[in-house]
Amino acid sequence: MIIMYQIDFNKPANIHFIGIGGISMSGLAELLCSKGFRITGSDSHESDITDHLETLGIKIYYGQRPENIAEDTDLVVYTAAISPDNPEYMEAVNKKIPMLVRADMIGQIMKNYQNAIAVAGTHGKTTTTSLLTHIYVDADLDPTVSVGATLDILHGNVRVGGSKYWIMEACEYTNSFLSFNPTVSIILNIEEDHLDFFKDINDIRHSFRLFAEKLPADGILIINKDIDNYEEICQGLPCKVVTYSSKDSSADYYSADITYNERGCGSYYLYVRGEKKGHPSLNIIGEHNVSNSLAAIAAAYEQGVSLDNIKLGLKSFHGADRRFQIKGELAGITIVDDYAHHPSEIAATLKSAATFPNKSVWCVFQPHTYTRTRAFLKEFAASLSLADHVIVTDIYAAREKDPGDISSKDLYNEMVKLGVDCYYISDFEEIKNFILTNCVNGDMLITMGAGDVVTIGDDLLGY
Repeated sequence: MIIMYQIDFNKPANIHFIGIGGISMSGLAELLCSKGFRITGSDSHESDITDHLETLGIKIYYGQRPENIAEDTDLVVYTAAISPDNPEYMEAVNKKIPMLVRADMIGQIMKNYQNAIAVAGTHGKTTTTSLLTHIYVDADLDPTVSVGATLDILHGNVRVGGSKYWIMEACEYTNSFLSFNPTVSIILNIEEDHLDFFKDINDIRHSFRLFAEKLPADGILIINKDIDNYEEICQGLPCKVVTYSSKDSSADYYSADITYNERGCGSYYLYVRGEKKGHPSLNIIGEHNVSNSLAAIAAAYEQGVSLDNIKLGLKSFHGADRRFQIKGELAGITIVDDYAHHPSEIAATLKSAATFPNKSVWCVFQPHTYTRTRAFLKEFAASLSLADHVIVTDIYAAREKDPGDISSKDLYNEMVKLGVDCYYISDFEEIKNFILTNCVNGDMLITMGAGDVVTIGDDLLGY
């Protein structure tokens, strides 16, 4: 698609967002509104996000209709999920109004910032972006931030700051991150995922290579040296390449002598290019977050943020919404919610849960998409076997239609083969009753998945 419009903060315009209620689209709308742009948008239903946008003076239409596109609209922004037969999309085409898909919009906005930091990887993007947010906010660097979860420090998922630093997640799905224009890029990990779009791991690696190539010659690539054959992603690039690792002491940034407190939060000695530089402590759990913190440290330190400010920022972060979020306690049962929906994420979360002094760990898992469930069926079963007890519920379809050849019962059967104490229950009310009957004082209950499984814990706690 030929881009017919260029976002210019010095020339605010009238912009309409199709699907403005999404967490990313709403953040972009709020950012542009703060810069003097007149924003309108539409969504299928009212939500806390749309209510917030309306308090900013943004006009929201519920339901998508041609008449929502005003005559004086300068630009229409839409997500990749919007189809060409959408009535607002069709109206914009008929009126010959310039249009941008969300990823292209982000790429254009990035050009307005001196230092645009893009955090990419199959897992850990939200946590690493959150860590960077705390570092830069606590260091009074006034960053602009767009993150895929609610952060207490932001009172939401977006922060409008100055024009020097922009910090955001860069998702590989549908190759959207190839539309971005970062000056600093982070690659946390590269694994198989989104196989409804990518052909295989080599296709995914190719996209990450193209993402790395987006950096200018004076840019910086921060890459995890623990990625298989990481050199293939960064060799020959004109930009500065900085490595980090929690396993390989030859990396530019390395964590040594990692220890964990009673809550599973890590501390370690930090080495930068072989020189010991201090002892950061985290308030988030697990080995995977030690690795994420190294990526955040490397990005910030390479841009001149002091290690003292970095360590303070790391310590001030206690976790993002839906990332091992301890929601509360019911009759002595600790209820946690986690967004994990890939086997590696599940394993990391359940290994972290095992460090807590609970009697048993119960996991209510909601698979996310048919494609992912089919592709990783055995891997899901193996990862979930790290819990003491598993309840699996129906697949959350998200953007997909039921193909009829995969279901949660297949996952249940795989876990039974592994000897896991597993139950298949489709109805959320039945799951809640089962939990109340079977969980005991001292147990931990984790609701897990990227769909609406979070409501089970919320309902039990009376949210």
